[in-house]
Amino acid sequence: MLIALIIIVILVVVVIALYNSLVVARQKVRNAWSQIDVQLQRRFDLIPNLVETVKGYMTHEKGVLTEVTNLRSSWSNANSVGEKAKLDNQLSDTLKTIMALSENYPDLKASQNFSELQEELRATENKISFSRQFYNDTVTMYNTKLEVVPTNIFASIFHFKPEELFTTESDEARQNIKVDFNK
Repeated sequence: MLIALIIIVILVVVVIALYNSLVVARQKVRNAWSQIDVQLQRRFDLIPNLVETVKGYMTHEKGVLTEVTNLRSSWSNANSVGEKAKLDNQLSDTLKTIMALSENYPDLKASQNFSELQEELRATENKISFSRQFYNDTVTMYNTKLEVVPTNIFASIFHFKPEELFTTESDEARQNIKVDFNK
């Protein structure tokens, strides 16, 4: 009788420990996503300032500025990690275009406001990159936990679902960069 009671107590403790480890892993994923969200929001908060600074100089590139504004507006309607990742990739490409176009405007390049915004965006992009990597590492650990024995049993019983990785959909981002020093 005592042995049966000890076995039951051990099983209950194991179930509680496994369940709690799944909850902790899921919370880490949510926190990691929140960190990406915070950095993306910071970038979106910087964009109106960048657009206003650039608008006076870039008279011929209104389409690029409109695209940035539209992408920023679309952000609030995106619900899933995939949707936000797609918008993030599109916005990154558009911001690269603005930075490249700024080369054609010496007065803009010399503007202190533009330089400061450019530096803030660069720092934010670095933070976003780190946050994406951290998020994907956390999601991978969580999803692995959902698939390995014995936690996979409890994950299915308690309806834990795998999370989506933050991926790039840009073919340009997947291309190898050709470096040519002969030019």
